[in-house]
Amino acid sequence: MLWLLLILLLLVPYSILLLLYRYWWSKCVTRNVPASFVPATSFSILIPARNEEKNIVDCLQSIQQLNYPTELIEVIVIDDFSDDATVAIAKQFSAVQVIELKELVKEKINSYKKKAIEAGVEKATGKYIVTTDADCTVPNNWLRNFAYIIEQQSTVFIAAPVAMKEESSFIKVFQSLDFLTLQGITAASVAAGFHSMCNGANLCYSKEAFYTVDGFKGVDHIASGDDMLLMHKLYSHFPTEVHYCKAADSIVLTNPVETVSEFFRQRIRWASKADQYDDKRIFWVLLLVYLLNVFFVVLFVAACFNSSLWMLFAGSLLFKTIIELIFLIPVAGFFHKEKLLWWFPLAQPFHIVYTVIAGWLGKFGKYEWKGRTVK
Repeated sequence: MLWLLLILLLLVPYSILLLLYRYWWSKCVTRNVPASFVPATSFSILIPARNEEKNIVDCLQSIQQLNYPTELIEVIVIDDFSDDATVAIAKQFSAVQVIELKELVKEKINSYKKKAIEAGVEKATGKYIVTTDADCTVPNNWLRNFAYIIEQQSTVFIAAPVAMKEESSFIKVFQSLDFLTLQGITAASVAAGFHSMCNGANLCYSKEAFYTVDGFKGVDHIASGDDMLLMHKLYSHFPTEVHYCKAADSIVLTNPVETVSEFFRQRIRWASKADQYDDKRIFWVLLLVYLLNVFFVVLFVAACFNSSLWMLFAGSLLFKTIIELIFLIPVAGFFHKEKLLWWFPLAQPFHIVYTVIAGWLGKFGKYEWKGRTVK
């Protein structure tokens, strides 16, 4: 009876939350920009980069092909102490400005990426800042969609969709499925004003608003969170001017990591800021998700010693999977990744285990990222 009560206390609110996300996703407005639209918004594209010689050419070439007036774009690469050819490659693009962080930062700090973005914003001349990562490629209408939102309604911040480039192995399929869930929740929550989520690979925000909230001041000691922590600061000041760009031709593509160890380091880094959000709704959602997954691990272990619990474990896991698929099916359709859903039941046990491990180590452990060890 105790086990049943615990599963109800965790699985029922989790299911209600996912069904709400499903509803909010369906209500999120799809952006359609008229062919007659003539944009007038100026953008500064910031690309923080650290040892990205293998990726930065594709990134910059995709920006060169943007369907947007060139006089309204500037591109700034901020190099984060790379020891490869990243800087030399970026400088080969005549329209790209390069800032080298080693010329600005002389002491050890905890968040080099936030410092890189601050340096880029200070240099930027565009009215709006757009950020992406050096391992990403952007779609042709990327800035056009941002400009349409900005010129139609009061806007200080736009979160936008990100997807994995390819799924050629199980770990990449797993990442893509996990990422689909996060992206669906991002769109749903931003559209509903429920809580603030985003991904730094595809963001747009007002330069003026960035300085209005003092940029990263107050969160600059946290290694990650250059996206969501800033978003919440802006949302707190401008709650009606934060939007989501739900448009298929706004999807930025990013590289999946190659190995399981890299995946864990990335997710531990993401989890490390879980208790740093001023938006406590995010904290309680993350806590619910974490406790539910811990419960499944504990119930599995208990079932190994008490066979009568296997039915409860299997039934609960099946119910969780169905609820998640109800949410994921339309999200996968938007990203044209419906075929990945066949892998979803198989990925479920791995997802539970990784959530428990990454959540714990994100809070109490340390991780290595881009050659740096972060506590």
